[in-house]
Amino acid sequence: MTVSNLDAFLDKLQEEIFDEAKEALGEKGFDRWRNPKHSGRMENPDGWGRVTGECGDTMEIYLKFKDNQVADASYFTDGCASSMVSGSFAAELSLGKTPEELTDITADDVLAAIGRLPEEDLHCTTLAARTIQAALDNYMGSMVKEG
Repeated sequence: MTVSNLDAFLDKLQEEIFDEAKEALGEKGFDRWRNPKHSGRMENPDGWGRVTGECGDTMEIYLKFKDNQVADASYFTDGCASSMVSGSFAAELSLGKTPEELTDITADDVLAAIGRLPEEDLHCTTLAARTIQAALDNYMGSMVKEG
């Protein structure tokens, strides 16, 4: 295989992978997979949670509060594309929310923000919602200790 044939093969392979990912994740999910937002561990968060889902993926969510609202949020996961997209949208959903409003974020909210996921990956939205709750629990626990 010549270099130009190899390049053409790799370009076609990447196009097929992207087409499959776009079909599985939907337009919004695909765009977020290609251009992650709110990704990475946060230094000195006010609250953080770490949950391992039944699939073995682990997700972390970090929250920074200002004036009783989430001013910054981020996530980290060692999981698949669906976990990454779910964590990213969950972090985004947290922004501007009070602790009380965070308790209302569900897997359905995360899925609605994404648009769609493959049926076999819907548990990733549950993992993201559970991780937000763990981060909130951590934050509320630290508030009790300080108070």
